[in-house]
Amino acid sequence: MNDFLAFLQHYWPQGFEGANALIGLFGGHVWLLVITSVSVGALLADSIARFLLHRVIRRWSVRHPWLNAFVEALPLPLSLAIWLHALVVIVVVLSTEFQVGTGWLDRVYQLREALLTLILAWYVIRVVGRLEVHLKQVADTDPRFDRSLVAALGKVIRLTAVVIAGLIALSAFGVNVTGLLAFGGAGGLIVGLAAKDMVSNLFGGLSIYLDRPFAEGDWIRSPDKDIEGVVEHIGWRRTIIRRFNKNPLYVPNGIFTTIVVENPSRMSHRRIYEMFGVRYLDLEKVPQITEQIRAMLRQDPDIDQSQTIIVNFNRFADSSLECFIYCFTRTTVWTEYHQVKERILMRIAEIVHAHGADMAFPSQSVYFETPLELKQPAEQA
Repeated sequence: MNDFLAFLQHYWPQGFEGANALIGLFGGHVWLLVITSVSVGALLADSIARFLLHRVIRRWSVRHPWLNAFVEALPLPLSLAIWLHALVVIVVVLSTEFQVGTGWLDRVYQLREALLTLILAWYVIRVVGRLEVHLKQVADTDPRFDRSLVAALGKVIRLTAVVIAGLIALSAFGVNVTGLLAFGGAGGLIVGLAAKDMVSNLFGGLSIYLDRPFAEGDWIRSPDKDIEGVVEHIGWRRTIIRRFNKNPLYVPNGIFTTIVVENPSRMSHRRIYEMFGVRYLDLEKVPQITEQIRAMLRQDPDIDQSQTIIVNFNRFADSSLECFIYCFTRTTVWTEYHQVKERILMRIAEIVHAHGADMAFPSQSVYFETPLELKQPAEQA
């Protein structure tokens, strides 16, 4: 403290006189004056920074949402950094004045550098979180962006920021980061062998984010496993699927690297492939029936005419002349598809009946080698 006063007296006499006056107000305690000045300065710096950032947000938030993400994330980390510097100065002043813990001041400076690095990582995480929310909103209207990919990139950047900040913070305390990374490589191999399922799930989650076979909200199913439902959440370790009976299904991501996954949500059309049977006694009417059904399908606005349309007599079944229809609807909505299908099937039945024919049903005919004679009862005779 005496060095500080000597500096003022030599280079700034007016400042020395003002400092003496202030010291008198604090009972001659220079350290108390310095602590008060640092605290007031930190308070003023924090208030001015918050005021300026608030003005920037109010002016530019609508026109520049990207800039807004960086500015909105800054107040809390900046305030914490300002008060951290002030706290370190106060600790140094108290330690020097009362000669307590002076041997630990180097550790205090190292701790400050480490905490500043962590604050910077926290700021990056806050920025990434706000950008992720903005990009997900953009992805809802712009097909060039994908919500799942945005979430994956956000997680990767946040994880990278934490790891880098942790390494820098350790190096501030004199830890050999190179040796730590080498040990981490060998230890990672051991941990990977011991926890191969967890590693498999992590890489499975990464492959889902990169390949994007499905996204949140998609209806998926697998012919290899009893998996079918709507994807609710894709995490790094597991994916949550909501079955159609509303039960949640938690699937480890490693499973998706070994099974076939079908994504009906991305279908371009829905197919109608149905059989119908006509009686054997209506054999000569089958060509006219199939021709009229074919013409009906080619005129239906809900049937995609650019896709395959087939209506043919297929085979001689046990109890019917089996025919089939094969076509695709324009809609892929499940409820609308069934409405179109119901209307098509009812129209087929009307065409069959219009030709004086009828649908067949399972039946048997019994033939006797010797005709049976029916005798009348005596009372009827």
